Amino acid sequence: MARFLFCSFALVLLYPSGIDMYLVGLPRIAQDLAASEAQLHIAFSIYLAGMATAMLFAGRIADKAGRQPVAICGAIVFAMASALCANASDSTVFLIGRFIQGAGAGSCYVVAFAILRDTLDDRRRAKVLSLLNGITCIVPVLAPVIGHLIMLKFPWQSLFWVMVGMGVIVCLLSTLVLKESHPGAPSSHHAAQATVAESLLNRFFLSRVVITTLSVTVILTWVNVSPVFLMEVLQFNRGEYSAIMALTALVSMLVAFSTPFALSLFRQRTLMLVAQGLFFCAALILAVSTSVPVTLFGLTLICSGFSLGFGVTMSQALGPFTLRAGVASSVLGIAQVCGSSLYIWLAAISGISALNMLIGILISCSMVCILLITLVSVQSGAPAHEKIHRQSRS
Repeated sequence: MARFLFCSFALVLLYPSGIDMYLVGLPRIAQDLAASEAQLHIAFSIYLAGMATAMLFAGRIADKAGRQPVAICGAIVFAMASALCANASDSTVFLIGRFIQGAGAGSCYVVAFAILRDTLDDRRRAKVLSLLNGITCIVPVLAPVIGHLIMLKFPWQSLFWVMVGMGVIVCLLSTLVLKESHPGAPSSHHAAQATVAESLLNRFFLSRVVITTLSVTVILTWVNVSPVFLMEVLQFNRGEYSAIMALTALVSMLVAFSTPFALSLFRQRTLMLVAQGLFFCAALILAVSTSVPVTLFGLTLICSGFSLGFGVTMSQALGPFTLRAGVASSVLGIAQVCGSSLYIWLAAISGISALNMLIGILISCSMVCILLITLVSVQSGAPAHEKIHRQSRS
């Protein structure tokens, strides 16, 4: 069991590392590639586009060919794309590399969640996903620091060579340590039954897709507007901004690491409702606060709510699937990436201020999600898939 957890964590960490590690070198990259920083900021969106594109196929392939081949290929693609970015001589090649890098990370991301669905029961999976969420909260803090230390002595290309090394390590783990966790390809008869029983149109699954997508939209909106809100609206300098972001990441990590203990005391539904309640309280505080400390407290509630509810909801979303866990993971990932990007883009072109953009998604998310959690219970997602799984193995 430990090998599955360790490999899943390694597979997931490629995704945030690919986003956060290179940011510290952005001014130098722009200078060397004769591009503006504004032009290279699109690399974030292109990376997410690569992830979403890979997710369209990775989950289905993982359900047919197995988790291990997709994990190995994803890590290799990530490493090769990182090398392409390191050797880029102009911004076009660099952006192509970022797209391919996102495709590799997206493949690994999908497989990681499918592996956890294969190997853990509902309660343990909720706890592990909460821990995984806590670990990923560390990356946005550590990755820029590591990147800064690297660039004290080495050029910006070294950041991507480090990512090459990460891809190689994950590839080796996927080859030598990871064992195939997929339950096996069913017969055509049982495959047809699985398609019906493990339908992606199940209202329970769709409700959890909406909840996780809105929750990811909340946290990515906060990350996206944080520089403008903290440095331009609240007048913090760059050092203070970094300290605040580190503090919010620490809060996220502590809440995520505490969630497995909370799951031993409270029902999953209770924690999910509390998480959305924290989002709503954060919106109210940000809307009425005239004090900087109170405003910062409201921001910590955003991070706390996400860390408390996201892992639990992701676990529930994957619960109805045994034979199609890869496809389900793909749908979740695509919805989260595309939904959050769409909201941020629409809000930006509409001219909505950073604060109102954040308050708007907090209120929308909390109201819609509380309604879905209340009306669509776990029982409605309890499927006949386990029976089909037993039949396919017999």
